[in-house]
Amino acid sequence: MVVLPGGFSYGDYLRTGAIARFSPIMAEVQRFAEAGGPVLGICNGFQILLEAGMLPGAMLRNRTVQFHCEHVLIKVEQTDTPFTVACRPGQVLRIPIAHGEGNYYAEPDVIARLEKNRQVIFRYTNEQGIPTDASNPNGAAANIAGLCNEQRNVVGLMPHPERACELALGSSDGLVLFESVIDYVKNGVGGHLSRTLAAR
Repeated sequence: MVVLPGGFSYGDYLRTGAIARFSPIMAEVQRFAEAGGPVLGICNGFQILLEAGMLPGAMLRNRTVQFHCEHVLIKVEQTDTPFTVACRPGQVLRIPIAHGEGNYYAEPDVIARLEKNRQVIFRYTNEQGIPTDASNPNGAAANIAGLCNEQRNVVGLMPHPERACELALGSSDGLVLFESVIDYVKNGVGGHLSRTLAAR
């Protein structure tokens, strides 16, 4: 798999992910994704996927215009992506965020299409799995914390699952995303992907 991690790519001086989308490696990331390879964008990685057009929408400043670094609750909306196959439908995960521009935005018709196509993968919710304004840390449209492409192999999310992989870090809920992709690859996609890439 390919993981685009969080951080500050190229300083994010112009706009989050806007310069990174032109990095030469992105052509290979897109090639890998088009061949069906699993791609995960975390925080800044999600922003880069949006800027590169690999996922729809854009990121705005948090509605508080403040940087948020805290644990949040997100509900697993769909379990048929490489990164959610080991999740339970409706499972609520406690995972940290750390961003200043995590306010997901898309036009209403795009949001409606995402909902219809089941591309909203993670949503900010309360402990009962109900999306509320109070549980939305950044003002994201429809409480969207993460989504996938139409082919369902590219997933982006603002929370940091890699920072929630053991209880010593405050939560181990993020581990299930990485267990999912291991299961996904073990079930045969790896061999198919290697053959597809070799043929190109």
